[in-house]
Formats: sequence, structure tokens, C-alpha cells
Amino acid sequence: MILLSFDTEEFDVPREHGVDYSLEEGMSASIEGTNRILDVLLANDVRATFFCTGNFAANAPETMRRIMDEGHEVACHGVDHWRPADTDVERSKAMVEGATGRKVYGYRQPRMYRVSDSEIKRMGYEYNSSLNPAFIPGHYMHLTSPRTWFMKDGVMQIPVSVTPWLRFPLFWLSLHNLPEWLYHWMVRRVLRHDGYFATYMHPWEFYELKEHPELKMLFIVRNHSGRQLMDRLDRLIKMLKKEGHRFITFKEFRDIKLQQ
Repeated sequence: MILLSFDTEEFDVPREHGVDYSLEEGMSASIEGTNRILDVLLANDVRATFFCTGNFAANAPETMRRIMDEGHEVACHGVDHWRPADTDVERSKAMVEGATGRKVYGYRQPRMYRVSDSEIKRMGYEYNSSLNPAFIPGHYMHLTSPRTWFMKDGVMQIPVSVTPWLRFPLFWLSLHNLPEWLYHWMVRRVLRHDGYFATYMHPWEFYELKEHPELKMLFIVRNHSGRQLMDRLDRLIKMLKKEGHRFITFKEFRDIKLQQ
């Protein structure tokens, strides 16, 4: 089983490098990137889960409609990606459900930071995917956390996939920078070991970052971005489909596992 997900947020990374970048500019880049992702998914007839900030849901109604019309799951990803707040677990649900008219079942904290388990449960989320069980310097160290799904206080926790033993992260930066054959090999390794593969990317990675030096993106972020990343995602999906793997949403994964 393949669980593709996209942290569908306003592009704010330039602000980390001191660039004055407005919400409107960040939304424009992310809307363009989201539509490129949707083009790849549609061409391959696969579905994914889009973890959306309240900001994105409120400011991109046409893109949100396309996500739903093409059969993808919408989940929550906080409110303002740049300024996470303790109230986001509740406000995000209200904003995303209000924008979509649909019940939301899952949550992921911006930047994979810690989130209140009690708040997740109180707001009725059925799963939480806020854990990258790896060591990412300057961000988090989760080498002792469970590396596959587990239950906590009635809520399914769905970490993103890392390799067995060494816990090498197979998230967005890895797809950008590893040789494709090596990334594909690692994904197959996870599938053999765990029986499923869960990963995440961001819409703004599919924006042509290399054409905007003023954004001061690090090389590892802009490397193979834009249409090059579309091609990498397309080839990854085609490889996995050829090998007979099924693409499902995070909600479907939860339901399947709890029924087994």
C-alpha cells in the first residue's frame, strides 16, 4: 500500500532566509505547485491525501474543489504555517471543514513538530501523521519513536516512512537529491519490511524555484524542483504501479488496519 501525501500550505520558506514574502505570493506558488501535483496524479489515476492549512483552504477554493473532485482526501495541517498556535488543532478543523463542506479525519502538525495528543483526540481526529521517526538536524530527533503505525489513546499514529535499522528519511528532500535508482531501492526495502510506504512533499517544491534566486532557496531544496520533480514523482508512481502496489488515502489505511 502506498500513502502519498502533500503538505498543502502557503509557501513561507523564503521568510526563513529573511526574504519579505507575502501570503499572496506564497499562495500563488503553492497553488501552481498543487495543480502540477494533481496533473501527475490524474495522469496516473492514483489518489493521495492533501494536508491543508486553514490559510490554503480559505484562499484557494478552486484548487480545493479540484482536489476533492479528483477523489483525494483532505486533512488538516494547522492554520498559518508560519505562526503555529496551540489553538490550531481546533481552528484548522473548523476552517478546512468549512471550506470543503466535508468531515476531516486526519491531522499533521506544520514542520512535523509535536502536537497535543489530548487536543487531537478532543477534536475527533481519527489519525495523526505528525511524526517523522528520524533525526533531522536542527528540527527534531525521533530515533527512539515507533517507526511504523501505532495506536495512542484511541487515535492512530501514522509516521512517515524511514528505512529499517538506519532510519534514513524517505521524505521530500530525499526524492529531490538522491539518485532515483537509490531512492526507488529504499522504497522497495520499506515495502518489503513494513508492507506499506508513506511519504510527503509540498506543492511549492513543484514551483520553478531555480528560476527565482531572489528567494534564497538552499541548493538541496531547489535541486530537481519544478517540472523536474514532476517527472521524478511520475516515474516513482509508475514504478510502484508496475510492481502492483495500490495507492490509498491515509483514512483508508486507518480503516483497513483497524479491520484486520
